[in-house]
Amino acid sequence: MPQLLQTLAKWGDFVKIAHTVFALPFALAAMVVAARENRGWPGLRIFLLIIAAMFTARTCAMAFNRIVDRHFDAKNPRTAGRHLPAGQISIESAWTLCLLSGVAFLVTTYFINGLCFALAPLALIIICFYSLTKRLTDFTHVYLGIALGLAPMGAWLAVRGEFALSPIILTLAVALWLTGFDIIYATQDVDFDRGAGLGSLVVRWGVSNSLQFAFLAHLIMWGLLAIFGLINKFRAPYYIGLIVILCSIIFEHWLARRRSLKWINVAFFRLNALISIIFLIIVIVSVAFPGFRRVWQSQTVVSLPATIP
Repeated sequence: MPQLLQTLAKWGDFVKIAHTVFALPFALAAMVVAARENRGWPGLRIFLLIIAAMFTARTCAMAFNRIVDRHFDAKNPRTAGRHLPAGQISIESAWTLCLLSGVAFLVTTYFINGLCFALAPLALIIICFYSLTKRLTDFTHVYLGIALGLAPMGAWLAVRGEFALSPIILTLAVALWLTGFDIIYATQDVDFDRGAGLGSLVVRWGVSNSLQFAFLAHLIMWGLLAIFGLINKFRAPYYIGLIVILCSIIFEHWLARRRSLKWINVAFFRLNALISIIFLIIVIVSVAFPGFRRVWQSQTVVSLPATIP
C-alpha cells in the first residue's frame, strides 16, 4: 500500500493535480447557478461527471504540456528536476496517461449530454494546444486563460445544455484571472525564455509592464465577477466575498513585485486557490441562503429557489 500511494503521489505531482483547485471551484459555481436556473439540483450523477470531466481534461492537457516541453524543462534550472527530464517517468508512460485521460474525457462527456460530447474534441484541442503557443506567440498567457476559462462554460452546458450570458461573463472573468496569474508565474523564467526564444509577455514587455497588465486584467476580472452577481441577483454575502477577493488580488500583486521565488509561489498557488474557493463559497451561499428550501422532487433531485428572495 505505501508503494501504491507513492506511485499515485508521483503521478499526481507530474500533472500537478493540486492545481485543479484553480478552475474547478469556478466550474462548480457555474453548476450551482445553472442548477438554480433549472429549479433543481442536477443530481449526483451529473455532479460526478462534471468532476470527472474536469480531472480527465486537465490531466490530458497537463501530461501533453510536460511531454512537449520536456527538452526546455531539462535546460531550465528551475524545472530540470521535473519527472520527465529527471527520468522519474518514461516518455511512453507519459503518452499513455495523456491518451487514456483524453479518451476518458470524451467518454465522460458522452454520458453528460449530446452538446458536451459534440464540443469535447474541440475543447481537448484548445486546452492541449496551449503547450505549443509559447513557440508561436508572446500572448501565450492569454491563450491559457481562454483555454482554462472554458471550465465554467462546460459545467453550465452539462446542466443546462444551452449557452447563456451568465456563464459567458464568468468564462471571461476566469480567462482574465488565469491570464494575470500566469504572467506573474512567468516572471520566474523571463531570462530563460528570452534565451530559449520562447514567447512571453514578460519577455516582450518586461517584468514591470507585464505585471501592470496582469493587475489590469485582474481588476477587470473582479468587475466581471461583480456583474455576474448583479445578473444573478446575489445579495450582501456575495459582495462581502468579492471584497475579500479584491484584497487577495492586491496582496498577490504586492508579493509578485518582490520577485522572490518563494513569494511568487505564494502569490501563484495559495492566494489564487483562496480566491477560487472563496468564490465558490459565496456563490453557494448566495444561491442557497437565505431562500434555501428543500423539496424532494425525486430521489435524486432537490428543488432550489428560482430567485433569491
